[in-house]
Amino acid sequence: MRIATFNINGVKARLPRLLEWLEETRPAVACLQEIKSQDEGFPADEFEKIGYHAIWHGQKSFNGVAILADGEKPVETRRGLPGDPNDDQARYLEAEIGGVTVCNLYLPNGNPQPGPKFDYKLAWMERLRAHMAQLWAREVPAIVLGDFNVIPQDKDVWSPGAMASDALMQPASRDAYARLLADGWTDAIATLNPRGGIWTFWDYQAGAWQRDHGFRIDHCLLSPELADRLVAAGVDKEYRGREKASDHTPVWVEIADRT
Repeated sequence: MRIATFNINGVKARLPRLLEWLEETRPAVACLQEIKSQDEGFPADEFEKIGYHAIWHGQKSFNGVAILADGEKPVETRRGLPGDPNDDQARYLEAEIGGVTVCNLYLPNGNPQPGPKFDYKLAWMERLRAHMAQLWAREVPAIVLGDFNVIPQDKDVWSPGAMASDALMQPASRDAYARLLADGWTDAIATLNPRGGIWTFWDYQAGAWQRDHGFRIDHCLLSPELADRLVAAGVDKEYRGREKASDHTPVWVEIADRT
C-alpha cells in the first residue's frame, strides 16, 4: 500500500501534472495540500475518471486539503484540527482507508517571525501534538502526513545559513516537531535516509531547482502499528522538473499488508 503526500500549490493550475503523477505512480492514497479551491470548485470528476475517489476541505485562494483513494471512497473521520473552535483555516482532514487512519495536514508557515503568524504556527503544532497523542493511545495503524513547514535538522536543508532566519528552521519550530517524534511517531524518510540530503521543496526563485537548493518540509509520520509495516519511503523528485510544476514534489511510503 503506497500512501503519498503532495503539496500541489493550486489543484486547478497543476491539474495536468497531478493527473500525470497519479496515473504514472498510482498511489493507493494521495494527500494533497494547498489545493487553493473552494469546495464547490474542486475537480473531483477529473479524479473519478481515472479511478480515484476524493474528499476535500477547501478554502478560497488559500490553504485547502484533500484525500484521494484509488478505487474506494475515503471515510471521513475529522475535518479541521481540534483545540480551537475559532480556527476556520482549511488545514486538516482525516479519513479511514484500507484499515489505516490517514491524517492530512498543511501546517502554518509562520513567516514573518517573530509575530502573530509564528505564534499561530506554534499553537497549531501544540494542538496537533495533543490530537496525535489521542491517535497514538488508540493503538491503531495511523499516518500523519503533509506539508509540515518545518525543516527538522540542518541535514534537511541545502544551506542552514541561508534559512537561519526563516520560521521553518527556528528552534521553537524544530523543538515542536521533535516532540512529536519523542511521543513515539516515526519519521519515515529520516529513518530510511539517516544521512539527510533529501529535499521535497525547491523555491521558484533564484534558480533553486536548477541549483538543487532545496529542503525537506513534507513529512510522513507513522504510529508504531504502521511503522512496523514500513517497507520503503521516497521522493518523486523528477516531477518538480516538469513544466508548470508545483514547488513541492511528492513524498511517499510503502506499507506492507497486515499478516
